[in-house]
Amino acid sequence: MNFKGLSKVALLAVATAVAVAAAAQTVGDAPGNILDIPDNPQFLGDDDPTVRKATAIVNGDVITETDVDQRLALIVLANGGKVPPEELKLLRAQVLRNLVDETLQIQAAATNDIKVEPKEVDNYYLQYAKNIGRSPKEFAEFLKANGSSERSIKRQIQGEISWRRLQGRQIEPFVNVADEEVRAVIDRLNASKGAQEYKVAEIFLSATPETAGQVRANADRIVSQIRQGASFLAYARQFSEASTAAVGGDLGWVRAEQLPDPLGQAARELPVGRVSDPIPVQGGFSIIAIQDTRQVLTADPRDAVLSLKQLSLLFPPGTSKETATAKVEELTKVGQAMGGCGGAEAAAAKIGAEVVQNDQTKVRDLPTPLQDMLLGMSIGQATRPFGSVEDGVRILVLCGRDDPQTNDGPSFEAIYAQLEEERINARSRRYLRDLRRDAVVEYR
Repeated sequence: MNFKGLSKVALLAVATAVAVAAAAQTVGDAPGNILDIPDNPQFLGDDDPTVRKATAIVNGDVITETDVDQRLALIVLANGGKVPPEELKLLRAQVLRNLVDETLQIQAAATNDIKVEPKEVDNYYLQYAKNIGRSPKEFAEFLKANGSSERSIKRQIQGEISWRRLQGRQIEPFVNVADEEVRAVIDRLNASKGAQEYKVAEIFLSATPETAGQVRANADRIVSQIRQGASFLAYARQFSEASTAAVGGDLGWVRAEQLPDPLGQAARELPVGRVSDPIPVQGGFSIIAIQDTRQVLTADPRDAVLSLKQLSLLFPPGTSKETATAKVEELTKVGQAMGGCGGAEAAAAKIGAEVVQNDQTKVRDLPTPLQDMLLGMSIGQATRPFGSVEDGVRILVLCGRDDPQTNDGPSFEAIYAQLEEERINARSRRYLRDLRRDAVVEYR
């Protein structure tokens, strides 16, 4: 999947989209480059390099404490403002590493005469604001109120565009995928008709033997935050070193056999909606989330498109439980007796319910309990009521269903793009490693 631009995402993804590179700096892993380190090193002097200062100078460009604070504020925002105090110090160090990498990426692009015009950055910023229903000015005020800034978001956008364009010039032209390789994948897919396929998202953190412990600890903290409700997409954009970071780590639909063995095994075992523990893989650690499943080259009922009418009852603040229960019973009776979608408006009017219609609802986009219920219903039937007194109670009436065609599997172009993306990822990680190795970084 070769993404040439940036994705358009909702607030949570925007707010935490910092750049790539979650892992510590790679050291001496080239063939023949063996470090001479004693088994029991004796440290001299008082300076501890693991204690990062608040600011850094990267090849002459300054990263200020304010830069770090404003990016850190975005991570706190992604966690609903609930980050344990003991996590903040670790997150601050992570943000500083990310900002160092982002600076290196912007510098490398400039060295290669790649320019990102302010107007381009402004256009993406405008789209971000639109995605959350705010004007650019309102978005800036929102960021400021939460400890961040318009400048921080725009620098992040500049970094992502710069890095993508640098990849397009320095990496992608040198990546080749043979047609025979793609056909071999297609042949394996055809031979696996009916096998399980997974929609997977990944966060990849690079590590060497020397940094594996630290990176694993970072990965454990990321998993913990996501399981407590933080956005996987946001953390992928914040921490993942794969080029799919810009799209929240989305790998698309894959079979377990198409993934590295440890990831494939995890995909088979994880329920939909769950996040894995950090998984050791070549070059680091991966965290995966299973977003959905289907069968290869087989029609999936959940790909059906439904025509629905929704009847909603909203309750004024302070409504008693007895009053709400009586109204829900009325809604239930209306759903059973309205005579299908044609009578929905008249029935809703009798009990003061609101009616909304949608003719393009995909089954798989609905919560799992509703998927199961609607797939077993006939045209004209209504679901049981669902919701709450605070948010309103609803029923869905099934007005029509377009059943899916047979799933033909990924196209030649899609498989080609996936193989190409994997190779671009590997080269990009090496390129960034080299930038880190050659950089002059001073912490203050």
